Amino acid sequence: MVEDDNKTRVLAKLSPLTVARFEPVGRWFEAHGLRRLHQKSLSHNSIESSTSEASSAELSDNEENDAFLRSLDPTDWKNQDHYAVLGLGKLRYKASELQVKKAFKKKVLRHHPDKRKSRGLDVNDGDDDYFSCITKANEVLGNAARRRAYDSVDPSFDDDVPSVNQSNKDKFFDVFGPVFEANARWSNKKRVPNFGDMGSTFEDVNKFYNFWYDFDSWREYSYLDEEEKEKGENREERRWIDKQNKAERQRRKKEEVTRIRTLVDNAYACDPRIQKFKDEEKEKKLAQKRAKQEAARLRAEEEVRVKKAAEEEARKKKEKEEAEAKAQAAALKKEKEAQKRVLKKERKTFRTALQEFDYFATDADNKVSQMQDVDRLAESLSAVCLQELNKELTSGDKVRARTAFNTQVQIMNDKLAKEKEELLAKLHRTSGASGTGGAGSGKNRKWKDDETTMLIKAVNLFPAGTVQRWETVANFINQHCGSSFNAKESLNKAKDLQKMDPSAMKEEANKKAYDKFSKGKEEAPAVHIQDKISERYDSAAVQQVAEMGTNAAPWSADEQKLLEQALKSFPASTPERWERIAESVRTRSKKDCMKRYKELVEMIRAKKAAAQAAAKIKPSAS
Repeated sequence: MVEDDNKTRVLAKLSPLTVARFEPVGRWFEAHGLRRLHQKSLSHNSIESSTSEASSAELSDNEENDAFLRSLDPTDWKNQDHYAVLGLGKLRYKASELQVKKAFKKKVLRHHPDKRKSRGLDVNDGDDDYFSCITKANEVLGNAARRRAYDSVDPSFDDDVPSVNQSNKDKFFDVFGPVFEANARWSNKKRVPNFGDMGSTFEDVNKFYNFWYDFDSWREYSYLDEEEKEKGENREERRWIDKQNKAERQRRKKEEVTRIRTLVDNAYACDPRIQKFKDEEKEKKLAQKRAKQEAARLRAEEEVRVKKAAEEEARKKKEKEEAEAKAQAAALKKEKEAQKRVLKKERKTFRTALQEFDYFATDADNKVSQMQDVDRLAESLSAVCLQELNKELTSGDKVRARTAFNTQVQIMNDKLAKEKEELLAKLHRTSGASGTGGAGSGKNRKWKDDETTMLIKAVNLFPAGTVQRWETVANFINQHCGSSFNAKESLNKAKDLQKMDPSAMKEEANKKAYDKFSKGKEEAPAVHIQDKISERYDSAAVQQVAEMGTNAAPWSADEQKLLEQALKSFPASTPERWERIAESVRTRSKKDCMKRYKELVEMIRAKKAAAQAAAKIKPSAS
């Protein structure tokens, strides 16, 4: 008994544990093996009782096996279950070579005809005895190649493939797991990926399906050959048998590949992990999309903020610049108004001083001319010049004043004459009227009015992009005007016209048409004009009018003549007047004729108004 005052002491340390390996032998291990083989529960009986029970069970199995062997048909050995014949029905393809040999030896000792005769049993003669089935089973399972061929068509193997339905989807692992495990026996690759469970990762599942989609099977069907090649009577027959057997094996091999592929497809379609991975991937993409949208929204907000800040800064800067510009404009306006007042004052002084000198006139006509010079000087001279001139005019010396006035008038006249000469020289250069020139120079050759008009019309008819445009324009002018212009001359003249005002072409054509309209209109009968136009008939213009209903080219002199003659021939009371006028002009539509008539009327009215205004101004000036 341990007392309370006793103390514990450490006397020594325990040695570390060691692992010892022992080979299981003996009667007890034999009894344990028999129980495992016959699936018997562990009991506390003695070895003798266990051995007696095993012996009785073995005897019962032997009797059942004997009945099975006696029921076999020796002539139908190919369709028999060789594993069951040797008593290896439970192990089957898992049985080792040693187990096959032991099973065959055991069957020989029990079922050999001599053994049975010694026990007083009936024995059939030759191959009719069921013992031949045992020898055939050993021949098949004892040879590695023939056993492999038999295992490929093992009758105990189930080739069925689970279908795709809701029930199999709900029990996916219970339905498809055993099927894949059973079919894994055919793989040439020994390391078959695990089927996994619901917690398997995407990499494991992907590895599993990649393996089965590329499944390499060793299964072959030579055991099912209908005829053996060695039975052929000659070489040709043996070749034919071999060819037929190979074709049948290939067909069955294709069916097996299709079966495995169908199994994998159905499993993939029912696998809940695939849908889970798809949902996860979809959610991941949605999250990325939301993140991108959020980033885009933040960027947009930042851009809007920056833009507003920039706009606000620009607005303030603009307001500041506008305020400065307004102040400058106000100062400039004030300065201009001051200058105007000074100029007005100097002009008044200038006019008053000359009025006092009676404009230095000698007679009435000279006085009018002097008054006009006074007005021109008052409008053209600056305030500084007027101040200097007024000093001379108000000096009290009439001779000095006259000299200063006449000097300014002379300077003004010289300046106007010089400007007029420069303008005339410019017009002369742009019109291309300096000399006749040769055939190769468009600038040194004189163009007639109708040639210029036809050039304008040709440029409008043949726009940029036309093949050999300027050769076509030159041929058009030469055909209608009887000239000999080339492409270079036409191009140079067109460039000269373009250097003028952009509307110069149309104004030039309108001016010439107006001049001819305002002059006499009875230069030639209509029939003669029609004959002349017929000779120069422009098929391109007629085609353009027919297709587009209008002709955008400027009016030529011949078209103007035709229009004037048609206006005379068909007065306002004529039915369908403008249709007949368009038929007479031919190269112009009804719309073009009416538009041209309105333009001519407006030009005549403008000229009359200008003449009346000039008549009113002349008496007042005098």
